[in-house]
Amino acid sequence: MSSNYINAESVIETYEGKDLGLTYSKNCSVFKVWVPTALTVSLVLYETGGNDAAGIKDSGRIVNMQLENGGVWRVKLAGDLKGKYYMYRAVFADGKLVEIADPYAIAVSANGVRTAIVDLKDTDPQHWQEDSSPPLLHPSDAVIYELHVRDFSADESSGMLYKGKFKAFTESGLCDPEGGPLGIDHLVQLGITHVHLLPVFDFQTVDELGNTDEGSSTSYFTEYNWGYDPQHYNVPEGSYSTNPADPVARIREFKEMVQALHSHGISVIMDVVYNHTYSVEKGPFEPLVPDYFYRRDFTGRLSNGSGVGNEIATERPMVRKYIKESLSYWASEYHIDGFRFDLMGLMDSITMREITEELRLEVNPNLLLYGEPWTGGDSPLMTKTLKGVQRGKGYAVFNDNFRSAIKGDSDGWGRGFVTGEYDKEGAIAAGIKGAIHDFSESPVESVNYVSAHDNLNLWDKLLTAQGLRQEANLPDMENGKLKNGGSVEEAVAQAAPYVSIDMHDILGNETVRRSLLANGIILTSQGIPFLQAGDELLRTKYGDHNSYRSSDAINAIRWDNKSIFMPVFKYYQGLIELRRNHPAFRLHGRQEIERSLEFLRCEGGVVSYILRNNAGSDPWNNIVVLFNANNEQISTLLPNVSDSWNVVVDHTGAGTETIRKVEGNEVQLEGLSMMVLYDACGEPSPRAKVIEIHYERSDGDYRGWNLWVWGTGIQDGQGDFRQMENGRAIARIEVLPDTTSIGYILRLNDWEEKDGNGDHFIDCSSNEAVIKVLIRDREQESSEAADDDLKLTS
Repeated sequence: MSSNYINAESVIETYEGKDLGLTYSKNCSVFKVWVPTALTVSLVLYETGGNDAAGIKDSGRIVNMQLENGGVWRVKLAGDLKGKYYMYRAVFADGKLVEIADPYAIAVSANGVRTAIVDLKDTDPQHWQEDSSPPLLHPSDAVIYELHVRDFSADESSGMLYKGKFKAFTESGLCDPEGGPLGIDHLVQLGITHVHLLPVFDFQTVDELGNTDEGSSTSYFTEYNWGYDPQHYNVPEGSYSTNPADPVARIREFKEMVQALHSHGISVIMDVVYNHTYSVEKGPFEPLVPDYFYRRDFTGRLSNGSGVGNEIATERPMVRKYIKESLSYWASEYHIDGFRFDLMGLMDSITMREITEELRLEVNPNLLLYGEPWTGGDSPLMTKTLKGVQRGKGYAVFNDNFRSAIKGDSDGWGRGFVTGEYDKEGAIAAGIKGAIHDFSESPVESVNYVSAHDNLNLWDKLLTAQGLRQEANLPDMENGKLKNGGSVEEAVAQAAPYVSIDMHDILGNETVRRSLLANGIILTSQGIPFLQAGDELLRTKYGDHNSYRSSDAINAIRWDNKSIFMPVFKYYQGLIELRRNHPAFRLHGRQEIERSLEFLRCEGGVVSYILRNNAGSDPWNNIVVLFNANNEQISTLLPNVSDSWNVVVDHTGAGTETIRKVEGNEVQLEGLSMMVLYDACGEPSPRAKVIEIHYERSDGDYRGWNLWVWGTGIQDGQGDFRQMENGRAIARIEVLPDTTSIGYILRLNDWEEKDGNGDHFIDCSSNEAVIKVLIRDREQESSEAADDDLKLTS
C-alpha cells in the first residue's frame, strides 16, 4: 500500500464544483485538478501529443498551480491554447513524482498519452445543434440491439468504406447483391429502436496507431478488444476514428455516428465501465490520488470483485461525483440516450439511485438506464446493486433468470426450455410477466435477453446443446487463438456452422426453429427486449465463448448471411413489427399485467397465455400466444372468448397480417414453434390519462425526493420526478381512464423523510388527457397556486 494512502473515512477535502478539468476559451484556459495529498502540482504544457515514432521526447513548459479549497489545484493561462497538449505533474511527501494525463480529459493524443486542448465547437458536425433524440414515450417501447463498432463493418460483405470506424454508421444506401439493405439501413429495416454500443470510450488494449509488433514498447496492445478496459472515461476510442492522431477527429466522428443514428430514428446507448480500470498504477486515477479511487478488502489489499484485479470505490464522494459528471457529459455533449452499466453489482446502490435521479432531472428525462446486477467475484461492498435493489428506482437490470430458463447455461451442454429441458415452464412464465412476481416492481425493470457479447452467442449455444459442434467443425478457441495453434482464418474457412440447414427449407431446420423460439419469447414478453447483433442473420462466432480479443474472422458480422437466411431475417422483422404496433406486448405496470395477462397452459414443454380485453388499449380484443418446445406437434385449447382466430405468427412466418384463420377452440402447434392469434379488431378506449405533478420546494433542493402513489390501476409505488420546469420538479403518473382519485405521499429516498403528514389525494375525475396539479412543500402549503393551468392540491 502506498505511503500516500488515503483512508476514505478521513478525507474531508472534497470539492462541490462542476468545473474540474479544462475550461477552454479563445482568450484563456483554466485548469483544475483534485489532488488533495500532493505537496505541489504543476501543469506541463506540450506542443505535441507525445507519439513521435522516433522516440523524441519534447520538453514541456512547467507552470505552477495554486492550491485552493477542497484539495483542488488551479491555474489560469491567457491566450488561445487550442492545439497544444498538457499533463499534470505532482510531487508527494515521500518524494514521489508523477506525470499523468488529466483524469477529466475530454480529448487526448493517440493512445491517450497526453491530454489535448480542443475547442469543442470545432468538433460539432454540421447541424449538430439541431440533432435530437428520437422520442421514447415509455421504456417498454424500446427494442435494444447490442453491437460492437468494429463488428458492424469489418467484414468485406458489409460494403462499407469506413470498416471498423464510427463513420461506418454514416454510410447509407448500401445493399447486398439481392438488394437487401445493409448497415444502418438494415437496422432501420429490422425495426429496432436503440443501438447498444459496446464500450466506445478510450480503452487501453488496442494500439490506435496500429503498432502490433510484439517487440515494441507497446507490446501489450492487441488487434481487437471489446473495450472493457477503461483509460480515459470521457474521450471516444481512437481506434474507431479515421485519424487517431487528431484529437478533434475522433470526437467529431463519434458525433457524426450519433447524428446518423438519430436521423434514422435510432437511439444510442453507451456501455460504460465504472466498476474497474484496466490498470491501477497506469490508470487514470491512482497516480494523482493514491488509494482513494479503489476499493480494498479488510486486509488492505485491492478487492477484486471485477475479476480483473481492482474495483472502483463508487461509494466515495469524489468517485461518485466523477461518475455522475462523466455520464452527464456524455448525455449532454454527445446526445447519448442511455447507459448500460457493466458489473453494476459493484456500483453502490446510492450512486445508482443518484445517477438515475440527477441525469433525468438535469439532462434527459427519457434516458434508458440498465445494467448487470451481479459481480465478477467477491467484494467488500455492502450496498451492491444486485437484482431486486432496482425496485422502483427507475432503472432496469438484465434478467439472467429468464435467460437461463430459455436456453440453459451460457457456454456448455446445460439445457433450458428451448433446448430440451422440461420443468422450465414456470420460470418462462415468470419472465413473460416481466419478473413482477420475481425481482421487479414493474416490467420495465427487466431487460429480457438470451444472448449478449459474453459467452456463446445464440447460434453457437444451440449447436453446443444439440451436440453439433463436431459436425459443424467449430474450432477450439482460447484468448483469441486456436488451442492447438494454427491459423484462425483457415479454421474459420473450414468450419461448417450451418451444415445441417436445408437451404430450401430454412425455417424447417431444428436449430433455426429453436433460435426463433428463443427470441420469439423475448420479443413477446413484458419488459424491455434485448437482442445481440446478428441473431437475425444466424450469426456465429465459431464456438468462441469469449471472443473479446479474437480477430475479425471470429467477430465480424457476415452480411451475406442476410440474403442466405432471408426467411429468418423476415421472421425477426415481423416479430419486432408486431411488438412495436401492439401495446399489449408493452404493458407499463404491474397492475396492468395482473389485470390483462393470464396463463392458459404451463406444462409439458408448452407455455401459452392470453392478453385480454384490449390489453394496454391494443386494437386487438384478445391475443393468445403459444410456445411449443417439444419436437413434435401438439394440440392445445384456445380460450372460449371466441370461435374464430386470426393467426399472425406461426412456424411459417411472423408479422401483423393474418396468415390464416383457426375456427373453434383447439389449435395444432408445430414442434419447436410459436403462435400468436387474435380474435377480433375492436375500438379500444384511451390507454390512460396522465397526472402531471409539479412539485415546488422552498429550498429548491429536489435531490432524493419522489412520490409514493397508489390507486393508479397501472403502476403503483414510486413515481420519479424526471424534469425541471420553472424551478419545479415534474413527475408524470399514468392512471386508468376511469380513475377518479389517486393517493400519494411525498418522500425522501426510501422513507427517510416525508413532506407533509398523512396520506394525500389528487382528484383526477376530469376527462382531460393530462391533468396538471401543483404540490408545494409544507412550508408553502397554505399559499395559492401561481399558475392558471395548475390545480393546487395538498
